[in-house]
Amino acid sequence: MSDRYDFLCFSRLFASLPATAASTDAPSAPAARRVLQSAGGLLLLLFGPIVVFGVPPAVPESSGILLLQDDFERDEADPEKEDVGNGWGTNSKTRAQGQKQVDLDGGAMHITRAEVADHGVSVHHDLAFRNGTIQLRFKLGPKDDLGINIADMQEKSVHAGHLCMTRIRLDKVELKDLKTGVMNLETRKQRLAGSLTPAMEKQIATRTKTFKVHLTPDEWHQLSVQIDGDTMRVTIDDMLVGTFQSPGIAHPTKRRLRLAVNRSAWIDDVSVWKQ
Repeated sequence: MSDRYDFLCFSRLFASLPATAASTDAPSAPAARRVLQSAGGLLLLLFGPIVVFGVPPAVPESSGILLLQDDFERDEADPEKEDVGNGWGTNSKTRAQGQKQVDLDGGAMHITRAEVADHGVSVHHDLAFRNGTIQLRFKLGPKDDLGINIADMQEKSVHAGHLCMTRIRLDKVELKDLKTGVMNLETRKQRLAGSLTPAMEKQIATRTKTFKVHLTPDEWHQLSVQIDGDTMRVTIDDMLVGTFQSPGIAHPTKRRLRLAVNRSAWIDDVSVWKQ
């Protein structure tokens, strides 16, 4: 996912190799792992929780108040109709002429944008928190993407309540402050009119931070998005992708979680914790 991730993969590969027959003094793989672990423990003792050999500190388990948990282990009453259940809503009626875009399939949620849709699919759930953690599993195809969009429908300074967002593709992850960026009403108005000044475009650019990743297509990945004050922290498969600090993230009350899909995505095991 980064230079640190690539180095971690290399170190794991190195530790897994057997000793060569030509060098009887070469350490065995278990011995090599013990050396790495001992070195990591020594550095931890001396310097505290730091990254050793490219390995980020362990991601702490979620704590606080559980606001939402869903494993999608259920079926629709009518398979031909969209019925996610458990408090979830979608924009299929208003954006896809009522066509079904969300399917409960094999204990997971499969989201697919309809051909007639004039907007990406939004699967939303209302809840309220200031600081919290969103966790879920996801699976994307080669051209797919998934947005974890946080909104407040009572906030009138932005379009459609947009506050902040994590957008995931197989090759990159974008962390966005939408409230003070592209979804601010005045900024959006000038952007659509093509009248943004160079200074405004420069400011908008500072409201997004992009991180390169290398995710395997059509396989399940574990995601965690943590919001603490004005900072958003994202991990995938227990590896730190990146952090982003921006004023819009600190919006006092986040009231809606949106799962935004422009093409297709699989989602499972969603949980939201309030800190």
